[in-house]
Parts: sequence; C-alpha cells; structure tokens
Amino acid sequence: MSILTNLNNIKENINKACKKVNRNPEEINIIGVTKYVSIERAQELLNTGVFDLGENRAEELVDKYSHLNSRAKFHFIGTLQSRKVKDVVNKIISIHSLDRLSVAKQINSRSEEIKDFFIQVNLSEEYYKHGLKINEVDEFINHLSQYEKVRIVGLMTMAPHIDDEKEIRSVFKQLATLRNAIRDKKLDHAPCEYLSMGMSNDYEIAIEEGATHIRLGSELVGS
Repeated sequence: MSILTNLNNIKENINKACKKVNRNPEEINIIGVTKYVSIERAQELLNTGVFDLGENRAEELVDKYSHLNSRAKFHFIGTLQSRKVKDVVNKIISIHSLDRLSVAKQINSRSEEIKDFFIQVNLSEEYYKHGLKINEVDEFINHLSQYEKVRIVGLMTMAPHIDDEKEIRSVFKQLATLRNAIRDKKLDHAPCEYLSMGMSNDYEIAIEEGATHIRLGSELVGS
C-alpha cells in the first residue's frame, strides 16, 4: 500500500480520536519512523508532506541526512550513545530519548545551537526499556539547568506492547500528569509543553490522553 494511502487513513483516525476528546487535529505532529526503510521509501514519505523523520541509529540517520533533501527534519528517537553525539547533533532538531546527563553534556559542548529534548520516562518499568523512573525526573531536570544548549520541551514514553487498553491508557495518563506538574513550574530550561507518546499500535489512545507527537513506523511506511 502506498504511503499516501496509509497517511490518509492515519489522518482519519487522528481526526476521530481528536473529536472524541475535543482536540484540534492540528496539535498532532506525525513523526515518520524511517529506521530500517530505504532512502527511496523515506523520500516517498517526504513527498506526502511529512517532513519529520525519526531514526534510532546514528549511522542510518547520517546516511539519510546525506541523501535526502533539506525538507527533512530529523528526530533521534533511540538511545543515543555519548560517543555518537558528535555525528548527529548538528543534523537533528530534537532528541526524544534523553535519560543520561552524559549525553546532555556532550550535546552542550558540541551543538551549534540550543536543542530540543524529550526526557524518556519508563513508566511501565520494563527492564529492557531505557528511561528514567517517574521519581527520578525532577532531580534530572534540575541537573540539566547547567547546560545552556539543552531545552526540555516535553516527555516521552512507550506503553507496554499489550492488548490491555486500560493499562496502556494508564501509562499515557501518568505521563500527561507528570508533564503538567513540570510545565506548571515554568522553568526557563524546561518549558515541557509536549508529549511524545503513541506508536502504530496505540497512537489513537495516546492522542485521547494528550499526545502532541506520535511516532509511526509500520502503520505509515510499512515494515
């Protein structure tokens, strides 16, 4: 199926989810997850008007950056190793997976400008997932104030890959509550306005619970 057909179906689902909770669909930012897909497939996505691309490996991001046109806006959505920061920092507009001060320190020393970050929170506390525990977030944000090129624009999480909608919804609700508490502090370095949550299998639930950025791979570009 073509990416454009997939995108139209997704937009229809976004509209339905927004209507259920009285939200404006314009608030929803689609990030096309292009990891594992070809340069040609990524270009097809750009041709539909989706310019935000998510990559989780530094090497793939650098390769696509060199081949795709300047309309592409890259988001790093995987775990970024400190030693790889130099390769990607000036090719991306945001990182959705910040959970270590070592990465923030490297970004701060190597970035040419202020960068937007989402702090990754492991609300389901699954051992194989990265991210901070909920009770670690406040202290982490306080430490980040020393890095002038690091701006915390939001929080990110991944719900467990299960069929229990109630459990999935609970994870997204917790992230929204945490975001609200941080946002209300009105910290200069951490406005924390956004929620990066929801993937191909659960993005409609995420939107109903306040997601502003959804990360879509298989549903949009195929597997």
